[in-house]
Amino acid sequence: MPFRFVHTADLHLDSPLRSLALRNPELADLVGDATRQALISIVDLCLDEQVDALFVAGDLYDGDQTSMKTARFLASQLERLHRAGIHVYKIRGNHDAMSKIARELVMPETVKIFGGHAEVVEIMKGSLPVAIHGLSFAKPHAPESLLSKFKPAVSGAINIGVMHTSLAGSAGHDVYAPCNVLDLHASGFHYWALGHIHQRSQHAGTATVIMPGMPQGRDINEAGAKTVSLVTIADDRTITVEERLTSVAQFERVDIDLTGVSEWRDAALAIESGLSGQRERTASPHLVARLRLQGRTTLAWQLRRDIDLMQTEAEQRGDRIGRTWIEKLELDIRPPVTSVETSAADPVIELGALMRDEVITRSGFRDDIREIVRDLLADLPPESRQFAGQDEAGFERFIDGLLADGTEDITARMKATTDRGES
Repeated sequence: MPFRFVHTADLHLDSPLRSLALRNPELADLVGDATRQALISIVDLCLDEQVDALFVAGDLYDGDQTSMKTARFLASQLERLHRAGIHVYKIRGNHDAMSKIARELVMPETVKIFGGHAEVVEIMKGSLPVAIHGLSFAKPHAPESLLSKFKPAVSGAINIGVMHTSLAGSAGHDVYAPCNVLDLHASGFHYWALGHIHQRSQHAGTATVIMPGMPQGRDINEAGAKTVSLVTIADDRTITVEERLTSVAQFERVDIDLTGVSEWRDAALAIESGLSGQRERTASPHLVARLRLQGRTTLAWQLRRDIDLMQTEAEQRGDRIGRTWIEKLELDIRPPVTSVETSAADPVIELGALMRDEVITRSGFRDDIREIVRDLLADLPPESRQFAGQDEAGFERFIDGLLADGTEDITARMKATTDRGES
């Protein structure tokens, strides 16, 4: 009789909204509720597949969570599993370690939360002995590997390890309990249920090593369909892993080429076409799109000035497509190339070039902007600072882009005004 389980991690239940661009209240409600809906999907999957267990490899909660609404919701979902006889094996990750709910919520007896010292739970599934190893973070930070603290593999059993780890490191993730994948394969375990890195990965070798990624993205930097692993260990000890969709809202970047487009209506139609294509490719029930308008178009000035109007146009077309939301519009557009004579004859274009070449690059203006941005970053939590670059070079590129966009925006507003004959 096979042993079957669902493996997930990094749900960050009831995580605060991470995007300030979610100005649409309905969209904010959708994204704000998405982690709960993902947990419901996971529980539904467990019940539909009649699995033996659910493995949660850390960060079920999101930090120092105090909401009793979260506690009651989680308790209701665990009770559904309990009534079906499905066991839950959970460890605490770096976020769980800070959670008050993790310490205070009374769990059903079918829920096993591993502590800060390595433990092994041995069970029998038919004639198949299974040893489940787990070790939680005792504190929010774990700078050293936890692998050596796990108990040895149980002889004759299928050994499953549940661990929260950054492995050898991943962009955008802090280093937590780092370890070498080769050491995981050499551990004598058959399956490693990992957590912490939000992007799904599988590491081939002697053991089955899975980082399932998060089951629900929270912003554009966690784009794409999100899933969990449905794992079957057969009587002959072969392991089969299926990827099952759980995300309710799927973030995606969508590029819209406006090269040669000269009419507002045509630009809106291009956006609708791009959205429709992405909607067809989106596996999750809802698409949350960040649109990047790019190319050279005579609408460049107008779009920079009236970006809020085009956002409304895009939202209306998203409504028409259905279950398609606009998170933000980004502009990477320029006016068509003009001759030197034409540029010189246009005082607005000449002023824009002066700002770009003289004011920004040859004054203390850049230094002032740099300090303003640094002050802003200092007031933000660490996980919200990535937009300004991962290192000093990335930060300087961000400043370059900020100044270039600002120059373009000012020029666009002056150009649109002069083209209409306004003063």
